[in-house]
Amino acid sequence: MQTQPYGTRRGRLGKIISLKNMLLLDTNAILRYILQDNPGMADIVEEQIYNDECCVPVEVVAEVVYVLLKTYKIDREIVAQTLIDLIDTQDAMFFQDAVVRHALGVFASTTFDFVDCLLVGYSKEQQYSVFTFDRKLQRYLSRV
Repeated sequence: MQTQPYGTRRGRLGKIISLKNMLLLDTNAILRYILQDNPGMADIVEEQIYNDECCVPVEVVAEVVYVLLKTYKIDREIVAQTLIDLIDTQDAMFFQDAVVRHALGVFASTTFDFVDCLLVGYSKEQQYSVFTFDRKLQRYLSRV
């Protein structure tokens, strides 16, 4: 497996690009794109995604999950699947995409907060140990 230089990432077409040239998408941009509630803004975001190398930080994913769940009252499974579908398009790159994908799967099938799901994702995808006093989370981590 070929490694890539530090501070770089493979782009949509497989070429190595510098993370310095990436366009970070914020929560509102992702929400407009997903919800299509403001067609003008959604179109601008779509244009950015398809014409630029865009990245979505983990923190933005967490806030998007929170807003869709609490403000828009969208079901957990739908929130998770919508974001997994967005990851799968590979048009916008997600930081820690394997961790986020795993976390979204856990989120869809449990009642954990998304941040706890991210901890599970880091544990399972990157073999981090998790220290927590949350017994429910401890039990879950010991089973999977």
